[in-house]
Amino acid sequence: MSAGTIYGLGLGPGDPDLMTVRADRLLRGAKHVAFFRKAGRKGQARQIVNGMIPEGATEHPMEYPVTTEIPFTDPAYNRMLAEFYEDSTAHLRDIAAAGEDVVVLCEGDPFFYGSFMHLYMRLVDQVPVEVVPAITGMSAAWTATGSPITWGDDVLTVLMGTLGEEDLASRMAMTDAIVVMKIGRNIDKVRRALRTAGRYEQAWLIEFAAMPNQRVQRLAEAEDAVTPYFSIIVVHGQGRRP
Repeated sequence: MSAGTIYGLGLGPGDPDLMTVRADRLLRGAKHVAFFRKAGRKGQARQIVNGMIPEGATEHPMEYPVTTEIPFTDPAYNRMLAEFYEDSTAHLRDIAAAGEDVVVLCEGDPFFYGSFMHLYMRLVDQVPVEVVPAITGMSAAWTATGSPITWGDDVLTVLMGTLGEEDLASRMAMTDAIVVMKIGRNIDKVRRALRTAGRYEQAWLIEFAAMPNQRVQRLAEAEDAVTPYFSIIVVHGQGRRP
């Protein structure tokens, strides 16, 4: 019996209308649908595809053992996540080995800071795995500002808010256009780094890009805002143009 295929299905930034035709087709024909979620939550990826999963399909929620409860620098964090990915890999591999296809829902693009990458590297040499690319969340974020992110020879740098403050400030000062992801509890550190780099007044805060509750504002006007996990900060390049 031939093994089934595991598809890393990029859903795009949050609006189902922004999914690719291929992702839509694979999802609507799926018999097995897996997705990541925090324990006790429905899961953002699952939320995006409400009403699109075929009746009778088997859903396979994969619940993180830890998210922000302990620092990611704690050795226990990496150990717990590694065990989680190993268990999830084994479950998906068993389904595929039985000849069944599985689609794994991935917010944004599966190969861009996504959890699916950790499954992919464990599965790729064992069963057929295909990745369906998608629009990234950062693309939706800068589009929501109504201004191009890069011009001419501008260099775009994507940064994680989890980086150290000095590292953030240095990289911000050396580039033309900036995207900062994984804001959350790092927002105050990111603000300070932007000020140090002289980029604070040009920064935009986009919350829930391409989702029904999308919010776009200048970061300087959101001093008292508590940013959710789905927030991205953007600084546009101002480079060469005709």
